[in-house]
Amino acid sequence: MSVYTTVGRDELAAWLQSLGLGELIEHVGIAAGMQNSNYFVTTSSGRYVLTLFERLDDTAELAFHLALQERLAQAGLPCPCPLTDQLGQRWRPLAGKPAALLTCLPGSAVEVPSAAHCREVGVVLARLHQAVAGIPDALPNPCGSAWRQQVGEMLMPLLSPDEAVLLKDELAFQAAQDWLALPRGVIHADLFRDNVLWCGKHLSGLLDFYFAGEDVLLFDLAVTANDWCTDATQLAELIAGYESIRPLTAAERAAWLAVRRAAALRFWLLRLEVRHRPRIGAVVTIKNPDAFRHLLTRFRLAPEPLPR
Repeated sequence: MSVYTTVGRDELAAWLQSLGLGELIEHVGIAAGMQNSNYFVTTSSGRYVLTLFERLDDTAELAFHLALQERLAQAGLPCPCPLTDQLGQRWRPLAGKPAALLTCLPGSAVEVPSAAHCREVGVVLARLHQAVAGIPDALPNPCGSAWRQQVGEMLMPLLSPDEAVLLKDELAFQAAQDWLALPRGVIHADLFRDNVLWCGKHLSGLLDFYFAGEDVLLFDLAVTANDWCTDATQLAELIAGYESIRPLTAAERAAWLAVRRAAALRFWLLRLEVRHRPRIGAVVTIKNPDAFRHLLTRFRLAPEPLPR
């Protein structure tokens, strides 16, 4: 949620008129995340989040991501819900970019989660998977296996010799995996700690659905585990919470080690891409890719079995 596109007060006030939210009081850029431009917007009727989509310029993609959040909010999950204008539109152009205004959820992220946090995240992730089962017009995971192969090959000449050797070997390993037997559905694909809000011990918000798409459900669980779980107890609680809603299949348990490596690879590549192909913005968050290189190396050297 960096700020790549600057929005003027007058143009924002004019854009907001069709939503009937009263007078614009202020808008402040949000300097977290990496992909889109985001602002907190306060009007006389309340506080909202404005998102300008820096890469989602396809109307089908925009429609899918906004409809997904609306469906989840209507299903009772704590997700931002897009506001519609008088014509029923969830997004409109603003400052030359597609833009949407969404409800602002209470709470704040936790830096150091407890085992109890991990269990609750597992429960909510499984509920999310159930709530979007069978959603129409689902798009594929934008950073799925084809993306990982393509971006990995593009980045390889830019890396150090040791990094290039690691990446080449991991791409070959992942290309040999067969995920056909794994349950599939729409996944969040980015449920990191900074995308989950808490009010005390209560999970109050799930954010940033703009990497969501159809893929194996286990990949979503692996992405979440890689960010939330630093020890065996946290991992056991995350898995227990998830399985209290949706038990894993035997095929998923067998694939866990490879899928967890794929999840680490995906975020190593994403952050390498930002490092080597940066975009210009007013406020840009660049995260260190080395953390996920170290995590991938750890999984390769000392695989961590799925708790039972």
